[in-house]
Amino acid sequence: MKAFLLALLSVVMVSGCSQDKDMTVDCSDLFKSGQTISGIYSIYPAGDIPVWVYCQMISDGKDEDNGGWTVIQRRMDGSVNFYRPWNQYKRGFGNVESEYWLGLENMYQLTRNRKYMLRVDLEDFTGRKGFAQYLFFFLDCETDGYKLHVSGFTDGGAGDSLVFHNDQKFSTFDKDQDVFEKNCASLFLGAFWYNNCHHANLNGVYIWGDDPTIYAIGNVWYTWNNNWNVGMKSITMKIKRVS
Repeated sequence: MKAFLLALLSVVMVSGCSQDKDMTVDCSDLFKSGQTISGIYSIYPAGDIPVWVYCQMISDGKDEDNGGWTVIQRRMDGSVNFYRPWNQYKRGFGNVESEYWLGLENMYQLTRNRKYMLRVDLEDFTGRKGFAQYLFFFLDCETDGYKLHVSGFTDGGAGDSLVFHNDQKFSTFDKDQDVFEKNCASLFLGAFWYNNCHHANLNGVYIWGDDPTIYAIGNVWYTWNNNWNVGMKSITMKIKRVS
């Protein structure tokens, strides 16, 4: 079983800023081919080596036109440590059956010449749920810092915490690319597209709800209730191709 789980996250690292391969690129392709059950599938963002991901085929259990989401990040129980160095955020890590990060290079390869939307689903420890949706989402290549581009916000009750991070490069504790004089990733125990520093720290420490004794180190989404100290029970970042 352990070997199987490790195999599920044999995430591809692709060097450089361009590569083309048109196979089963993402969960949208799988959905269009008739796969309608949410679960773990292999996709090919770039090249012949498969990347295992969780596909959410029907969003919120609603109509099937909402299907085909590729999960790029998921937090649900604190079982995976997200305070990791650059090379792991580049290639991906975690357990596709629970908590994982797809990898910056895979996200770049997915979005570099196709149009995607992004949805961030959130739930807190009181059972409240909400989402933020963005019509456009893509990353620049590694030499440009995997810079985030996100726009076209729709509010599903979570508010817009990503606008503060738009056009920012990705930073980890060992690769500081934010615009702050100090290292935001080190200060707030995470890794993200930090500005100076954050309104969203989705890869921060998994904190069980509101803890006023700490400040902004948790897996927070500030506009949830205008508070930097509330950790989310579950977080799902997922993308879907749009025409």
